[in-house]
Amino acid sequence: MNGLRACAKNGFGEWLHKQQHDVLLLQEVRADLAQIPAEVLAEPRYYKFWNPSRAKKGYSGVALFSKQPPLRITLGLGIEEFDVEGRVITGEFPHFIAVGAYFPNSQDAGKRIDYKVRFCDAIHEWTSKLRKTGKPVLLGGDYNIAPQPIDLAHPKENEGNPGYLPEERAWMASFLANGWVDSFRHLYPDTVKYSWWSMRSGARARNIGWRIDHFAVHKKDRDRLQSADCLNEVTGSDHCPVTVSVELD
Repeated sequence: MNGLRACAKNGFGEWLHKQQHDVLLLQEVRADLAQIPAEVLAEPRYYKFWNPSRAKKGYSGVALFSKQPPLRITLGLGIEEFDVEGRVITGEFPHFIAVGAYFPNSQDAGKRIDYKVRFCDAIHEWTSKLRKTGKPVLLGGDYNIAPQPIDLAHPKENEGNPGYLPEERAWMASFLANGWVDSFRHLYPDTVKYSWWSMRSGARARNIGWRIDHFAVHKKDRDRLQSADCLNEVTGSDHCPVTVSVELD
């Protein structure tokens, strides 16, 4: 979101009121509970759950909104170095589990790449553990990783930049090789769409973007996938929403 309060000023409350999605996962909320805009709190159709950053104000933070009450909400991964930054929220429902995640940015010169890879490994372990319930698991959010050259406008020029570092792409490749499926790319192998654009140099207007927001499902559930999309027409942030539709029992 690049800040819920900023998005609210750009019409998020109105957008939220029109949504028909069963579950919404928000990342980079950047607000504690006392700072959530009133019109968002007042939206009556969704149950709302928050996991703000405890590390510092105005940083990170995730949320989960659902039309039906979840059976269980879990905040974090049970690992303090990640949980203090409010990066993960998990909702268990009768027929599936939704995990919303805000993956760390590896930062310039890979300053935080070790932290990021540890987080990536931890969330892989978490989703694998959740699958033992027998329910389909959807891992959605801002991965801060463009998996393949097709997923960013200038791959060659960005090989040394955060979001496209060799370590990040290697982890994503390993994650997918170990049984997970990038929903959008699985359904649309050759489609070029982006979910994030730099706020510099009119990148969005020129569609010079990156696809770094994803929904992953396990390969055993890939036949449940019906559609996925990047909602490029939705503005209000440097990201746009990404969606997935799945068939459940």
